[in-house]
Amino acid sequence: MRRLSRGAIAAGLVWMVGVGVANAAPAMWEVRDKDSVVYLFGSMHVLRPDVRWRTRAFDHAYAAADRVWFETRADLPPSEVKALVDRYGVDADRSLTQKLSPIALATLRPVLDRDGVPLERVERLRPWAAAMMLSVAPMTREGGAVASGVDQATTQRARTADKPIATFETFEQQLRIFADLPEQAELDYLDDVAREQLTPPRDGVALERAWLAGDMNRLGSRLVDRMKTDRPALYDALLKRRNLAWADRLDAEMRQGRGADLVVVGALHMAGGEGLPALMKARGYRVRRIQ
Repeated sequence: MRRLSRGAIAAGLVWMVGVGVANAAPAMWEVRDKDSVVYLFGSMHVLRPDVRWRTRAFDHAYAAADRVWFETRADLPPSEVKALVDRYGVDADRSLTQKLSPIALATLRPVLDRDGVPLERVERLRPWAAAMMLSVAPMTREGGAVASGVDQATTQRARTADKPIATFETFEQQLRIFADLPEQAELDYLDDVAREQLTPPRDGVALERAWLAGDMNRLGSRLVDRMKTDRPALYDALLKRRNLAWADRLDAEMRQGRGADLVVVGALHMAGGEGLPALMKARGYRVRRIQ
């Protein structure tokens, strides 16, 4: 049994793990104006080492880019991750079981039992942190790791080549997004994670395969649209507000004519009418999908 860790919380900022599929082509877009270009690539933060996701199109975009953007630093020292998770993900005053309803607790217990995790180990975690840790457990059982994810692999590649790196958020800002959620939204998130792990997906969609195939319609309808409808507070905090902030940042950069940039962020930030490609098109840029 793999022990759930604080590192799993960082990894769980995206909820899917890829599998090895030939001819992978995750979605990517080109955003242009008269003197600058931004490539938008929807990533997976946690993957198995045997996943083949890099393509000629991605390598071309990487080579052309003067700078690579990420949501946050993928190579933050573990000591800093631990300190921040302890600060924002732990509740010393109220236990998890004090917050959960009897039904929610009855749903959670089988998931913990399956992974050999005593309830005491998560008792002081805030609901969002417990949900994040549990969401990563299936990934790690399949051999997934942050080190194999798109973000960390591309970060290492850029560091080795001394290619400039930029980020939209600090890791602390990311954690505060969860920490600032209403408690009921946190509890809903934990309950959703527990229920999804006890039963197969209702429509049998293989999300990781949809990502590798670049099937954004399936990703959007399966996750983004459902979150928007069923969990509006989560959707607003995790996707909508961040997408708008990132689009504003990219708009400002492109107005300065900064050449070429590659943006590598979670694939769900690309989906739907409030995803980054749509937001940049609404700002007047020429947007076309190139993969």
